[in-house]
Formats: sequence, C-alpha cells, structure tokens
Amino acid sequence: MFRRRRDDQTDPARRAAQYQVDREIAADAGNDGDDAASPEQQRPRRRMDDRALWVDTVVDQAIRRGEFDNLPLEGKPIPGLGGTHDPDWWLKNLVEREQITGVLPAAQLRRDDAELDETLDREPEEDRVRAIVEEFNARVIDARRQLLGGPPVVTPTRDVEREVQRWRERRRAHGIR
Repeated sequence: MFRRRRDDQTDPARRAAQYQVDREIAADAGNDGDDAASPEQQRPRRRMDDRALWVDTVVDQAIRRGEFDNLPLEGKPIPGLGGTHDPDWWLKNLVEREQITGVLPAAQLRRDDAELDETLDREPEEDRVRAIVEEFNARVIDARRQLLGGPPVVTPTRDVEREVQRWRERRRAHGIR
C-alpha cells in the first residue's frame, strides 16, 4: 500500500476514496480460502489497480461535485496542439499568459523603443521628454555592456534633441502647444 500525504488526510473525498480502497483490499485478502470465488476474484490485486481505483473514485466524486463544469475551454479544441513541435511552447505560453516583460534586457529595450513615441507624447513638458530619452539611452548603453548576459542589444540610442523636435512637431500637428 502506498503512503498517504499529509494533505490527503484533510480532504474528505480523498479519505472516503482511500477507505473504499482499503476495504476492497481487505475483502480481497479475505477471499483466499473461498473455493467458489472466480479466478479473477482470487487473483491478488496489484498496486496500480488500487491506485487506478482511487483515482477513478476521486475523479468521479469531483465530477459529481461539479468541479469540471464551466471550464474555460469546455467544448473547444486545446490551443497550440496543431502545427510543428516547439520545445519552448510552455515558456512562450507562460510569457504570453502572465504578460511577463523585462525577462531579457534586449527584449525589453526593443519593446520600450517601439513604445517610446507614445510615452513621450503623454508628457506635457519638454524637460520631462529630455529626461525620458536620456534614461532610455542610459539603459541601452548599460545593456550593451552585457553585464547581465543574454542576446546582443541591437536597439539604437536616440538623439535627445531630435526626439524633442519630433515631440514638438507631433504636438503642433495635434494642435497642442
């Protein structure tokens, strides 16, 4: 018989399933002297049979309690099962599902570079625009030093005066002074 984990003792459904398995094992052990029993009943149960019975019992009880009702993908194909095999599929799904950013400095800088104009457009003051561009350039230079490792950084630094001029032009185009 397998050893029970501590959390198995606190779950009434698991305790009931284990009780059933223990009773069936005891009943099977009591049939040894019964000549009228069929060969299937006389055959000693293997450990995997006990575990399978226990798992079936726990799953059946969970179904009756409704724990499998209204699951997010109920009646739909499991996403990502088609196509070619990607050994990093779980990692990519985790990054997408949890919206993890900043995993690698190079990737974060590419994203920040793509969003920099939008970030600057939200700023009302020129001094703040300069500070944001200077901070971005400092992060690019630090990442290029490869102190943290990872892929090479290909994100270019931005010219502060040019970005301020572009910021002014975008503001004028939208009628903001």
